[in-house]
Amino acid sequence: MMFSSVAAAFVLGAIAFAIGGLPIIDWVVRGLARKRLQDLGTGNISVSAAFYHGGTAIGVLAVLSEALKGIAVVMLARSLFHDSAPWEVVALIALVLGRFTLGRGAGTTNVVWGYIAHDWVIALVIFILSGGVFAILRRRQQARLGVLVLIPIVEMFRRPDSPATIAAATVLSLLIAWIYRQMPDDLALSPNRPSSSAHQMFQYLRGRDIIASLDDKPNLVQMGQKAATLAQLKQWGYAVPEGWILPVATPARSLIAHLQSLEPDPWQHGWIVRSSALDEDRDEASAAGQYQSIANVESAGALEQAIEDCRKAYDREGAVQYRRDRGLVDQPGLALLVQKYRPGMFSGVAFSRDPVNQGGAVLVEALAGGAEQVVSGQVTPEQYRVDVDEAALADLTPQALRRCAMPEHSSEDAGSTVPIALIQQVATLARALERCYHGIPQDIEWSFDGTTLWLLQARPITTLAPLWTRKIAAEVIPGVIRPLTWSINQPLTCGVWGQIFTIVLGDRAAGLDFRETATLQYSRAYFNATLLGQIFRRMGLPPESLEFLTFGAKFSKPPVLSTLKNVPGLLRLLGCEWRLIKDFGQDDRQHFTPTLEHLRVTDRSRNSPDELLNRIDLILRQLEKVTYYSILAPLSVSLRRSLFKVPETALDQSQQPEVASIQAVKALSARARQCFPALATPLPDPESTPVTQTLFDTLATDPTGQTVLAELDAIIDHYGYLSEVGTDIAVPTWREDPQPVRDVFVQFFLNPPSGNPVNTAPAAARELPSGWRYRQVQARLNLKGRVATVYLTLLAELRWSFLALEQQAIAHDLLQHPGDAFFLTYPELKQAMANPKQTSATAIQRLVAERRSRYGQYQALATVPFVVYGNDPPPDPTVSGTPMPQSGVLQGIGASAGEVQGPIKVLHSLQVSAPIPSGTIIVVPYTDAGWAPILAQAAGLIADVGGRLSHGAIVAREYKIPAVMNITNATQQFHDGQLVRIDGRAGTVELIEPEQ
Repeated sequence: MMFSSVAAAFVLGAIAFAIGGLPIIDWVVRGLARKRLQDLGTGNISVSAAFYHGGTAIGVLAVLSEALKGIAVVMLARSLFHDSAPWEVVALIALVLGRFTLGRGAGTTNVVWGYIAHDWVIALVIFILSGGVFAILRRRQQARLGVLVLIPIVEMFRRPDSPATIAAATVLSLLIAWIYRQMPDDLALSPNRPSSSAHQMFQYLRGRDIIASLDDKPNLVQMGQKAATLAQLKQWGYAVPEGWILPVATPARSLIAHLQSLEPDPWQHGWIVRSSALDEDRDEASAAGQYQSIANVESAGALEQAIEDCRKAYDREGAVQYRRDRGLVDQPGLALLVQKYRPGMFSGVAFSRDPVNQGGAVLVEALAGGAEQVVSGQVTPEQYRVDVDEAALADLTPQALRRCAMPEHSSEDAGSTVPIALIQQVATLARALERCYHGIPQDIEWSFDGTTLWLLQARPITTLAPLWTRKIAAEVIPGVIRPLTWSINQPLTCGVWGQIFTIVLGDRAAGLDFRETATLQYSRAYFNATLLGQIFRRMGLPPESLEFLTFGAKFSKPPVLSTLKNVPGLLRLLGCEWRLIKDFGQDDRQHFTPTLEHLRVTDRSRNSPDELLNRIDLILRQLEKVTYYSILAPLSVSLRRSLFKVPETALDQSQQPEVASIQAVKALSARARQCFPALATPLPDPESTPVTQTLFDTLATDPTGQTVLAELDAIIDHYGYLSEVGTDIAVPTWREDPQPVRDVFVQFFLNPPSGNPVNTAPAAARELPSGWRYRQVQARLNLKGRVATVYLTLLAELRWSFLALEQQAIAHDLLQHPGDAFFLTYPELKQAMANPKQTSATAIQRLVAERRSRYGQYQALATVPFVVYGNDPPPDPTVSGTPMPQSGVLQGIGASAGEVQGPIKVLHSLQVSAPIPSGTIIVVPYTDAGWAPILAQAAGLIADVGGRLSHGAIVAREYKIPAVMNITNATQQFHDGQLVRIDGRAGTVELIEPEQ
């Protein structure tokens, strides 16, 4: 043989897997029918889908393509191995894996024709046996599972002396059986809607439909949304009445026969027939009241009539218009859920978050009797607002929530027909279900029969969508944001993230509006957790990803198969990462450097309004390019550092602007101390001594001191693009307000830090991993610094250009005060300045005044909600206050190792009147590149938000300052003078009680 056995096996598996993954069916249907199977029906790229959506001719071509795949891999195995029988089956296993993971199909046709090539006798026997059974019973599910059972059995009779072949056949059957459970069934789609040329064959192949149970694995296509949700909840352990699903267009007699086969008299307890459409109970559309439910069905005839009436409701005018308004016209149809009727002593509905006041307490509506009275709207229920102990939910199980003894009426129940204890348990159930769905508010129907609290329905509260979260956004775009800043940042950030997600998702990104990735609520940035959850699901990430965004929970690793499906997109993204340095270098030479040089040599103050607008548009075009690098470069550093296991302490951070600027100031202060030792006596409290006030005056009277001050001015000018919030063009830069840099110079001059920062030693003196691994990460870290410099410089130039344009607007009497421009969006400002004489100054000034007033109100809010529900939150949010800690330990994210104990200094901004006393632990709302001067003066750092890659964490590690990030509302919890101990490795903050 040309290959060794191991090499041949590898070649066979790789080629068979690749052949299985070839999306030939998709190419055929797309080329001939102009349809994309992944966007239709079940989304499967299968032979049956090709028949259903493309017709007989296209279906036949699909069969031929998959048949050739199966035959080809069997022939390949036969050419590589002498004893080829077991390897032929192994080749089919690899083919099926490729077909499922990459090609989105089950591989049934491949195996059928592959087995004909493998052993036509076995194929013929199986065909006769299974075909005869299906023709008689017309039970398709049993027939195809029967084939899988027959494969190893017939193989065993055919080749009793080849256990390897029998074992491989068994694995193949089990694999296909497992795949059948993972994929929706195309033949469960509506039999009335396939291509006309394939209609009769489709009807025949469907056979007599199997009636699914709520005990089965949830299957959205077959069950519809409502039934699939209840099936999931039942399997989680919640009390859901048993029920069966009648698929779209399946005859009622199939269900009646099924129920009669289960028990002699299935009508003695009664049934309820409920709609379960694919377009019902969804995140974006509930379809509440659009369809019909019929209760108290107590005979076969009544059940058949109820099914007919419910199906007619799907096509009534109001329901059709509802679907049309939401773009759901082409959905397959209506499945029906038939459940045992559970008469309730008390019943009702509950909302895990109040849909009117948007959040807060659980809203419960209840009354005596059945739940249909409440949802019908014909009876006014009792209404309760209930607070739920969130901490207690973590220990509750579904089984605990389903058990409920009949509560006795107590003094609390005065004026209520429903026991308060039952209302409390319903509220707890509603909030527990919200946690099950990772923070998405739920609308539930419930019923209590005296023993069990039954869950009848659960669906998202669509009026509370989307969910907006401060997680990540609070660090990426921190602080309170003015309209002009947001009108610049929002399209840049959303556009680039949309570009990155599209690289990974490819065609699966269709229908996602990345412009909705972020919004302003209470003048703060929030990310769209609902949209990001949809993106995560399309990427195959676990559903806990949404809870990570909304509540900071950890989430598990994505399933292997989901990862494999994203391999092409991830490879595209890795390709972008691999070319990052080269691409940035090219853009820097062709665009960024020439643009910055042009901006440097042109005088903004002499530009006309039109010239300033052109200047701003030029900057924005470059910002759009560099924002892509500003997002990918940090991701690249993190990825490579994790991959090559390079410790952060081994990296040289000196090219990061926030680090380089402080190093320059520190070096200058050290030289100044040598020149003026008499002024450099360390002082315990710099604020109380005249040295701080007179230092700069003294230096200014000495030629050497003048040189020092000139060098300091040069540092301020070189890093003048930095500011307290680098991404907020409304915040003054260091060039405009150099006081923070001067303060850090004084701090270093009077109280120089002991020792050297961990990362400023020469590369040869640091303990590094092997050279090539270090270089892989260090090169990307250096790139991150270069990108940050260009990005922040462009933002600074944008700010200065807007300030010049604002002066023009004030000269034209459109604006009255400096800073007014930042309360207009860029399109508004651009339109006003394009024709200043035709613009109403009164309207502009009124708009600025209204927004300035609202901004002031939002700025005064001590805290804002971590999660906002819906697009119209209440203007005055009610946020549960975080109590001031008196003792105990708070857990955050350890961002810089070390332990320190000291007094607290809470800083809400960089506006600090004097250098910070030695040994002080500062508490800040967030950290940006411009905070470096303050961080360099501190003995420790605590931040409301942030992580190990935030600017504060980088500076803290650079100067060996223990740092703990992500202590919620730290700036509200702590106050000046409190004594704390922080552990930057464990991420803990301990409040030390004062001695009595």
